[in-house]
Amino acid sequence: MRQIALGLDRLSRRFFQAGLAVATLAVAVMLTAASWQVFARYLLAQPPIWTEELARFSMVWAGVMGASCAYKLKADPTLFPEALRLRGAYGAVATLVRSFGALIFVSVTIWYCVFGAGMDPTRGYIARLAGRQAETMPLPMMAFGIAIPVAFAFIVVHILADLARLGLPDEPTPQQEPAA
Repeated sequence: MRQIALGLDRLSRRFFQAGLAVATLAVAVMLTAASWQVFARYLLAQPPIWTEELARFSMVWAGVMGASCAYKLKADPTLFPEALRLRGAYGAVATLVRSFGALIFVSVTIWYCVFGAGMDPTRGYIARLAGRQAETMPLPMMAFGIAIPVAFAFIVVHILADLARLGLPDEPTPQQEPAA
């Protein structure tokens, strides 16, 4: 069980690093596209048509991948931030409540990304995006819309790692001396 928990924790850390890299890159792309839009509009008087759409889609990638990173760091918005500092049995209950609440939300979202009405995969979000083209760029909309199920899948891995970590013994805090 310990090996599974540690493996999930390593996978969660790798997904966090990948999500942070993608979010950072998306913010850079968004900033570059928006800057070029302003420069071209006001100095060249010829704004390109694709920059606004690229900035908008980069914002989606940055937002959802950043949200997966925030969940991992426990920096996401929460009603009871004090609950994140609880240890022992109360901390385990707080982790279970947070994890299952998030799992319900992301599971339903991932489900409808794959399946549409009547459990028809051809009517799911991803399938509908596959048949659409971006208005100003030669890319399918799926290149942008797939960010939601990818980021939510990252969150599922973070949730599983949090739950698996509950079975591990508490790590000593700096105030505690490890037992000799």
